[in-house]
Amino acid sequence: MASPDLDSLCHHINTKISSVKRILLLRTIGQKPALKAVLCKIGKEIVVLHGLLRQMEMEVQHQEDLRDRLKELQKSAEKDEREAQHLRENIPQLPKPAKIWYVVPEHEGHYAKPQQPSKPTRKKRDIKRVGFITTEEFKNVPAYMRGRITCEQINNTVNEINKAVECKYKILHQPLKSMNAATRNLYHRFQEDETKETKG
Repeated sequence: MASPDLDSLCHHINTKISSVKRILLLRTIGQKPALKAVLCKIGKEIVVLHGLLRQMEMEVQHQEDLRDRLKELQKSAEKDEREAQHLRENIPQLPKPAKIWYVVPEHEGHYAKPQQPSKPTRKKRDIKRVGFITTEEFKNVPAYMRGRITCEQINNTVNEINKAVECKYKILHQPLKSMNAATRNLYHRFQEDETKETKG
């Protein structure tokens, strides 16, 4: 019975002999003109296969990187979910608003009813007014116009315009429920005439 070392040595020698035979066969094939084209085609296909293998390796590497990033995202999402669950289960109780008490004389008792908060005062709206013309400004008016109108007449007209504007915006700022029919008609007419420049 042959020893395992002898068997492996025989197998190795036989493999080498087969390789040498294959090389000699390929050398003879390479020398035949009819088979050269086939060998060139096989060589080109091997180059293409090599390129495809490189692309596949790069894609596998990309997918592995993507998998690692997704694992990190999953861990982060799980951590956020645990924190959100903890917050939901441990919502702090907000303190109730304190009541306002005021002290009264002793004969009426130590404490009285809670003080009602005062209503906020309505903010007064500023209505833009046209400024009056001064004597210095009136002197800059062309001479042919100064002879026809006086500074006092201009200021009286400005005053009338300011009164009209004040009445208009007083109506616009009123609540609709407090208006009568005539005032409501004026209100709607003013609303239709509003532009970006006059709004306010």
